[in-house]
Amino acid sequence: MRILRPISILLGCLILATNAGAQISLTPGVETPPATDKPAAKKENLKPKPPAVAKKPAAPAATTPPLAPVAAPKPAATPVPPPTATVTPAPAPDDPNVDLVFGAYQRGQYKTAFDLATKRVQDAGDPKAMTMLGELYANAMGVKRDYAKAADWYKRAADGGDREGMFALAMLRLGGRGGPTNREEAVKLLASSAKLGNPKAAYNLALLYLDGQTLPQDLKRAAELLRVAADAGNPEAQYALATFYKEGTGVEKDIDKAVRLLQAASLADNVDAEVEYAIALYNGTGTPKNEAAAVALLRKAARQNSPIAQNRLARVLVTGQGVPIDKVEGLKWHLVAKTAGRGDPMLDEALAALSPEDRAKAQEGARKWLGTR
Repeated sequence: MRILRPISILLGCLILATNAGAQISLTPGVETPPATDKPAAKKENLKPKPPAVAKKPAAPAATTPPLAPVAAPKPAATPVPPPTATVTPAPAPDDPNVDLVFGAYQRGQYKTAFDLATKRVQDAGDPKAMTMLGELYANAMGVKRDYAKAADWYKRAADGGDREGMFALAMLRLGGRGGPTNREEAVKLLASSAKLGNPKAAYNLALLYLDGQTLPQDLKRAAELLRVAADAGNPEAQYALATFYKEGTGVEKDIDKAVRLLQAASLADNVDAEVEYAIALYNGTGTPKNEAAAVALLRKAARQNSPIAQNRLARVLVTGQGVPIDKVEGLKWHLVAKTAGRGDPMLDEALAALSPEDRAKAQEGARKWLGTR
């Protein structure tokens, strides 16, 4: 089953130098401006550009600086391109007929799901089956892609009170698919879906309040909606709300709450949260210090193609703090991160100091990784 994700929010990261000389910084003192700090997309969804954030320069360091926590800058209002993500309709747990529809969908039997959903609509006018038909048309599953038909089925489902149909139609209206862009209708649909307990709707509505284009910017309201979605287990909302607590944006600053949210989001495989939670663990900021767990999380995020994690992991492996020294492996990750614009002069120097044999091994390792992603 393919579960489509809503809008992603990626808030910028700032590394602040501190005075803990026994620790190693996972942030280079001067780096090549990165092309992007976001991880590679896990799905083929089209996602809108997140709100831009103001970034402060990292503090330079003449010697190996201490490890510092990541601080998220406050968001700035910038236009957000329209989202196009849809949803996976959920079955009604007490309706075996709808379970059959959803079961076929889960198994990839989309034509069967289409036929069963059509029958459910004809026999019972079931809104969840209507949402399923919208999903199948929107994503060319078992039928030819047709956004107009998808929007029609989502609207019928929304009129029938299905929160997933409301959310999916809102996303189409924001993206101008299946009809003209209609942000006012989209906001109403998101609000209705969120009121019915849909965490994805609450999260996306929060982004509109954060963006300040479709709706007047309201950071407090955005934080409230993010909390609703985060409490329901939405990892993107957990990560976004963590940044709010770290900076005191729309909420009172609370590092402990921020780290707990980062932990929850990292357990749900949010790559950005994995990186920031790893640094919190490494430093013991808002959580007991655990370097081994931090390095394990950095490895995981590095393998998920996070350039930040690759750079931090490279620094740890090259200097051997919290993990045995492995310069070849560390500089492999440095070279991989560098292809994404994550330059690091200190690691460049370490690479130049390697023996020709070890340098060749690091370069070959990077080539293999980049060639098999």
